[in-house]
This record gives sequence, structure tokens and C-alpha cells, in this order.
Amino acid sequence: MQANACRGFQKTLMTRRHVLQAGALGVAGLTLNDVLSAEPRAKSSARARSVILLFMWGGPSHIDTWDPKPEAPAEIRGEFRPIPTTVPGLIISEHFPRLARLAHRYAVVRSMGHTDPAHLSPVHHLMTGHVAPTPNSDAAPATRNDHPHFGAMLARLKPSPRGVPTCVQMPWQVSHPAAPGGTAPGQHAGWLGNAFDPFLVSDDPNRPDFRVAGLSDTSAVTAHRHDLLRALDRRLAESGYDAVRQRAFDLLLSDAVVRAFDLNREPPCVRDRYGRNTHGQACLLARRLVEAGVRLVCVNWHNDGAVFWDTHGDNFNALKKRLMPMADQGFSALLEDLDQSGLLDETLVVWVGEFGRHPKITAGNAGREHWPQCYSAVLAGAGVRQGIVYGASDKIGAYPATPPISPADLTATIAFALGLDPHLEIRDRLDRPMPLVRGNPLLDLFG
Repeated sequence: MQANACRGFQKTLMTRRHVLQAGALGVAGLTLNDVLSAEPRAKSSARARSVILLFMWGGPSHIDTWDPKPEAPAEIRGEFRPIPTTVPGLIISEHFPRLARLAHRYAVVRSMGHTDPAHLSPVHHLMTGHVAPTPNSDAAPATRNDHPHFGAMLARLKPSPRGVPTCVQMPWQVSHPAAPGGTAPGQHAGWLGNAFDPFLVSDDPNRPDFRVAGLSDTSAVTAHRHDLLRALDRRLAESGYDAVRQRAFDLLLSDAVVRAFDLNREPPCVRDRYGRNTHGQACLLARRLVEAGVRLVCVNWHNDGAVFWDTHGDNFNALKKRLMPMADQGFSALLEDLDQSGLLDETLVVWVGEFGRHPKITAGNAGREHWPQCYSAVLAGAGVRQGIVYGASDKIGAYPATPPISPADLTATIAFALGLDPHLEIRDRLDRPMPLVRGNPLLDLFG
């Protein structure tokens, strides 16, 4: 019975997507984003309607995941075996078996690289497309002087339909207990102002009582609430009422958003397929949000109580028991569902961390230290060439053997896919001109 229900669910994915989009477009009310939607747009056509960024906070070992080195000495290659994939000649780690069966759906980038070995400041580089105000630092926390998160810029330049947040972050803003600065910079709208902050979901979607504060079933919205909204509209016109409050009311009245956040609408077998864990359910929720019209969903690796992918010690046990099974299950289910529904054609999915791990295993504790000079990323959908390896690392995974790709280049690629010119001139609050992103898109990745 359950299997039949799941098969039926797969057939309805496309239909449900259209219903959700229609609901998103039908919400009444005017938001600040509507006023700003007349801002300059890129001249290039968009390849993606939405982007899902799977951010593996802590820095995954590229050698033990996407870029195995089976011919390297034991102190480099480690204890994992490479396995073949559906793409001839492409090997990845044995602990990504589901993703190995989907290799014909994505591209592996093996030449990521930068020079910042800290945790916090590279987050700013990736999320904003600009080097952090204080680079090479785990001591500088987020401030309103940060460059805006790309999702905030997207909300200013190319917002989602009314009543739908342009950017959603979940299940938290990343921070590190060993970093003096705590929360990484570049995760909010910075100098652009809090009206453009990404919509933050800070609850665990795997909890049985998961809910998003402030959202309720719109069928229960009463005439009184509509009267209140009209009163707020009058005050907005009269006194410039806080845009954040207006956005909250838009979300309250959006059927699409309320339905998207309700994971109980999914058949249990689908939830099982993503994995009954925080990351798996966040991947499922990301799929539902892009169906509802959200342009950018950032799924940050959750606060797992075990320092994330930061495997300074016991690297191999942490990867094979705690980290890679969840990543393999959630990412693969997301790709399968997006492909099944047709959404993969218009959704760019990016899997990446802030850096990689040292090629040489630390003697005595089987760990790998920070290594930003070379690491891997994976991209799929939205016209990305499928089943390819883009760039290469050297024989031990220490440095790119082809021109290095910076975090800002990856952000520029996201901008390009969404139809925005990465070099579009933006002026900050001091009227200083700067490019939207200080990177160059990977144009050769697209077919």
C-alpha cells in the first residue's frame, strides 16, 4: 500500500509544482521587493528559476569524497576505496553509493581553491562573492558592515513572487564553537539592511513538532486579520512602517509558503527516502520551497554537536558513520525528485564546503587539517553539463592542476544561472561602486 502511494506521489510532483506556483502568484498585497523589482536586471537569460545550495559546514575532505587518490601513498589516500559511477572513468568514495548511481546527473569540480584557512571568513567569501572584511580570521563575527549575502542581493534585484521569501536559510546560521567570532559573517543582508535578510528557519525539520514561527494555515485567516493588514498598509503609506513587519504579514498570508513548510504533506515513504535526520529533511524541505517559488534555499549542515565536517581527528570514522551516509541519502533523493518532476531543468543544485582537508593524514589521530588550497564542489541542473569532471587536482590532491576556482567564482556561477550579471555595478550605503560578485562564472560548465 505504501509503495503504491509513493509511486502515485511521484506522478503528481509536476502537477503539484504548478499548483504551488499558481498559489504563490495569487497572493494579494504589495511588498518592498515589488517596489525594488524595477532595479536593473542582467541582460543574459536565466537558466535557473531557483538554486539550492547544500553547504557542508566544516570543510569536507575532498580526497575522501569526490576526488579519491587511489595511486597515492597510504598516508594520502586513506582507508576508503574508490568506486565506479555511472560515468565511465569517474570514481568517487565508496561511502557515496547512491550518488555514484547518479553521476550522470551532475558535474564534479575538482579545482576549487583559495588561501584562507579559517572557518568563518571563507563563509563570507562564498555566500557574498566578496572576500571578508577581515580575511583569514575566525575571530571576526558577522556585522552589518559585511557585504550582503547573495540571497539578500537577489531579494533586491530579482525577488520571488509576492508572499514568498526570495532566500531561505536553514536550519541555522552557521557558527563554530572553537571560533572566537562564533557566527560566520556574510549570512545576512549586511549593509543592505535587515529588510533584505534571508528568511531564517531555526528549527529542526526532523522534529515531529517542526513548525516555522509566525506561519499558520491561511484558511484560518479571519476577516479581522485582513482588516489589520489594510490598517498596516495605510500606516505604511503614511509613515514608512518597518519593511520587515510588512514581509512578515506577506508570509502569513501566503498559501504556498505555509504548504511548503508542512512536511507532513509528504508521504512517509518519501520522508524516509531522504533520511529521517536533520539534513535529509532539510533537503526535502528545500525541494518543497523551490516548488513554492523560493529562488535561493541555503541548506547549512546542521549543528550536529560533533563539530560538523571539521574532522581534525578520527576523520574516517566520522565520515563513514556520521557524515557521508546522511549527505549521500539527502543529496541523492533531492536529485532524483527534482529530475522526476522536471524541476532539475530549472533548479541549480550546488554542494560545497568552505574548504577541503589536508592531503596528508595527521599521524596519531587519523585526522585531516584545514586545506583551502584545493577541494571539490558538485553542481547539477539548470543546464549544467551532466556526467563531467571540471578541472583537476594534482596527483595527491594538494593543489589544482588547472586554474583554481574561487568561492566567488562559484557565487558568480549562481548569479549567472539565475540571469544576473555577476559584474553588475552595485553601490553600497556610502555610494561606492562595486560588482555584484567579485568572481567569474564557470561558463564552460553549461551546455
